[in-house]
Amino acid sequence: MPFKNTSKYLVECIQSILEQTEKDWELIAVDDHSKDSSFDIMGQFATKDTRIQVYSNSGKGIVAALQLAYSKSKGRLITRMDSDDVMPNQKLEILSTNLQQKGKGHLATGQVQYFPKTNMGEGYQSYEDWLNDLTKEGRNFEDLYKECVIPSPCWMVFREDFDLCGGFEPNIYPEDYDLTFRFYQGGLKVIPSSELLHLWRDHELRTSRNHENYGYESFVELKVYHFLNFHYNPKSELILWGAGKMGKNIAEILIQSKIPFRWICDNPLKIGKKIYKQEMLPWKVIEEIPHSQNMISIASPEAQLKIREVLESKDLESMKDFFFFC
Repeated sequence: MPFKNTSKYLVECIQSILEQTEKDWELIAVDDHSKDSSFDIMGQFATKDTRIQVYSNSGKGIVAALQLAYSKSKGRLITRMDSDDVMPNQKLEILSTNLQQKGKGHLATGQVQYFPKTNMGEGYQSYEDWLNDLTKEGRNFEDLYKECVIPSPCWMVFREDFDLCGGFEPNIYPEDYDLTFRFYQGGLKVIPSSELLHLWRDHELRTSRNHENYGYESFVELKVYHFLNFHYNPKSELILWGAGKMGKNIAEILIQSKIPFRWICDNPLKIGKKIYKQEMLPWKVIEEIPHSQNMISIASPEAQLKIREVLESKDLESMKDFFFFC
């Protein structure tokens, strides 16, 4: 558990861990250069409970803190906690039971809930609902390129599987989404869950709201990076759908990476014109291409459904031949 300037929330967070029905755990907490009383608060808990260890980050940032924490850990099962969040009291018991019943090669997770609900943006509620629907059926990886499909403080894996997936080694942000991609690439299977196992505290100072490492551009860059390194098939013609903000971001990365692609959009005012020296093409061009890979940056649910129908009619498969990026 990395922590930085979360003294306001630490007591409630740690208390929720101490109240877990599962008692066989260790907490490795790493202070990332706090300027408030967070380190002292954690030290007081560690003095009273030997299961808690506290260290100061020898590097800088969440990834360095996680790397240090993992190097000090001894557990057979690995999970992560955020210092401003709260665990329902059966979280560790349910995650560990589910994981051990299924065995290695699996990833345990659970339902999540933001709190408090006051002043919470509509986007956060939509994300919570969408993520929980996926988790309920264990379909998380089906929408991998849309958004982070495994909540960073609500997963558990066997140590061996964690190491095979690269653990916290890559210094890449957003680190939780990067790890999710590596869980998928490592072949881990998500265990379905309908249990509420994590409470996400929403507040204005939350790192994911404020730090540039968690900004929009970082997410787009990470998605394209993993697509090009894992799914991209240079033998198929690459098609980019959509010329909105995300479509343009993706196009820029593809051009910089010297990846050839065709660019489709549904805006009649743009069709035939060029963006970044790339001609905008109508949907019907897909009929001329025998086999393609498709990066879809069109957010409209209705348009996505239509695109899926078109691509499936050509015997193209989701997460192999087409990928929804929003």
